[in-house]
Amino acid sequence: MEQRTSFVGLGRVAALLKRLQASFDTDMSMTLFLARHAAHGDLGKVLTGRGAGIRLSDQGRAQAEGLAKRLDREEIELVHSSPRERAMETSEIVARRLRVPIEIAPALDEIDFGEWTGRSFEQLAQDRRWTQWNGRRSEVSPPGGETMAAAVARAMIHIEKIGAEARRRVLCISHADVIRGIVADVLGLSLDNLLRFDIDPASLSALVIGRREMRLTVLNESCAG
Repeated sequence: MEQRTSFVGLGRVAALLKRLQASFDTDMSMTLFLARHAAHGDLGKVLTGRGAGIRLSDQGRAQAEGLAKRLDREEIELVHSSPRERAMETSEIVARRLRVPIEIAPALDEIDFGEWTGRSFEQLAQDRRWTQWNGRRSEVSPPGGETMAAAVARAMIHIEKIGAEARRRVLCISHADVIRGIVADVLGLSLDNLLRFDIDPASLSALVIGRREMRLTVLNESCAG
């Protein structure tokens, strides 16, 4: 009888320790918000990629204001931004309202689309390599450009570094396919399945980063207002 009581006691202690560990993991976690830059004039028409001089449209600036308003209640400490103009402009609108600093993060840059940069989607639709790229991103790369795996790897390394910092809530402003790649990595999805979900302009996704894992908690939330 005494031995049974001992086992019961040990079981209760183990359960308590498990709850304490879970509480500790939650307390040590941080929330990483992922936002796509707001809209620009070539959106849906041209593969802008890393092309220079792409600024937000009037609609895009309104979207960025909506994103900033949505994030007002999230106690963001810092904004990390892709160096592309459209991302930086979005970041500036958000950071100004939240009164937080911006750090430029090359790891959040758009994919290097090589020869496809600046081509219209009508032109690309006639290129069989474009069709192959969108169907087999784990294998095919843009001509003269960056592989999807390489883009995801640099972004994830950056996110892991953020997770190691003593911050609780950080915003990263990047690009649709980069954010898709991050989400796919966290969920364990094949890169070939990236187009099965959308990342809209000025949309918000979120990860909770604990000591042992990352969890997706928000995907493509509209913040346009």
